[in-house]
Amino acid sequence: MARPPKWRKVDQEPTVTYFKPRGIPLRGLDEVVLTVEGLEALRLSDMEGMDQDAAAVRMGISRQTFGRILATARKTVSTAIVKGIGLRIEGGNYILG
Repeated sequence: MARPPKWRKVDQEPTVTYFKPRGIPLRGLDEVVLTVEGLEALRLSDMEGMDQDAAAVRMGISRQTFGRILATARKTVSTAIVKGIGLRIEGGNYILG
């Protein structure tokens, strides 16, 4: 039996949920999805300058889990930028806290 997912704490839901390259219509655009907890990991690590231990405590998860979420989020954002595809922010296992 699979372990149930652990909820991750985020400070707020994103106000902007989609980014796209300029000049490409939405109907012909591929996209990748960044989870809300991935966005929170990016915010805590890259904008707030928190180390992984402190950010993990803030989100209520282990440091290893935080590291995995952060690595996945960075790869997703990098893929969107380098390949020029849309970035949708949605979903994940999170609660507001």
